[in-house]
Amino acid sequence: MFRFGAGTALWGLALVPLLGLLFWYAGRRGRTLLDRFGEHELVRRLRSTVSVAATRWKAGLVLAAVALLALALARPQFGTRVETVRRQGQDVVVAVDVSRSMYAEDVAPNRLERAKIEVGRIIQRLDGDRIGLVAFAGDAFVQSPLTADYGAAMMFLNAMDPELMSAQGTDLARAMEVAIEALDETPPENRIIVVVTDGEDHEGGLAEALAAATAAEVTIHTVGVGSEEGVPLPEVGGSGAGGRFRRDDQGNVITTRLDETALQDIALQTGGEYHRVGQGAGGLGRLAERIERGGREVESREVTQFEEQYQLFLGVALLLLVVEFIVPGRKKRSAVRSEEVA
Repeated sequence: MFRFGAGTALWGLALVPLLGLLFWYAGRRGRTLLDRFGEHELVRRLRSTVSVAATRWKAGLVLAAVALLALALARPQFGTRVETVRRQGQDVVVAVDVSRSMYAEDVAPNRLERAKIEVGRIIQRLDGDRIGLVAFAGDAFVQSPLTADYGAAMMFLNAMDPELMSAQGTDLARAMEVAIEALDETPPENRIIVVVTDGEDHEGGLAEALAAATAAEVTIHTVGVGSEEGVPLPEVGGSGAGGRFRRDDQGNVITTRLDETALQDIALQTGGEYHRVGQGAGGLGRLAERIERGGREVESREVTQFEEQYQLFLGVALLLLVVEFIVPGRKKRSAVRSEEVA
């Protein structure tokens, strides 16, 4: 099978007739100017050393070289081989809590923004893994399906916001259920879920979700964001520094704190790790390292590769240019003298 890898470069062949016209015009223009320069016989004697045949041959060699260079740029390909392409890595679904409690500012700038920063750092360290995103609060949905396009994943991550969720609260069980469904087509040994939350579960159902995760052979890492001490919950768009906090029906300021117990239990039962992000706690560097170490073969497929043959055309083009440079454009003196004697 024959094909061109960069077919648009074939437009370069249009230079060949244009150069041919240019050579023809230059030759005709030169003769016209010489005729004006002096007497015809005198001009003929002055040009007697110029070989018209050699000049034409040299022009033909240049035109042929340009045509071959255009073909080389088009990357002609013929001859095929079959290669097995293997992709190493894991499928990682990160479930990010976007409930309003994530507005709490016990972690700078707030829990949600700090969570995005840490998850973004994990994405930047991935190589060969696919990443998916789940947003959850009182409900959960897939924000970004599994993809190896890390730029797109970062865009979806930055778009996460509590206002996306119609149902508020924190339903860890539902987040785990949606994340497991997103990994349905992934081999069991490559299924990773990372749950990032402040741990305040208001819905229950964790036992059933853990049973489903165990049955699906999913490893769940949990990340707690915040502090264990209760902090006031700011109004949407508000700030604790400005004194605007959410209040209950009795007018009391609503507080929120990190609940690590459930998160530690989830990680323990699924073979994952618990990590904490907050004051006095590190980031997720250790978790990113574990994900990097766990890469396995995700898929393999056979791909037909075409052999590049541009080298042949390029080599012949360069050879023609060398020949054009070597071929003399003037006759030898002995040949000129014999013509004059004749």
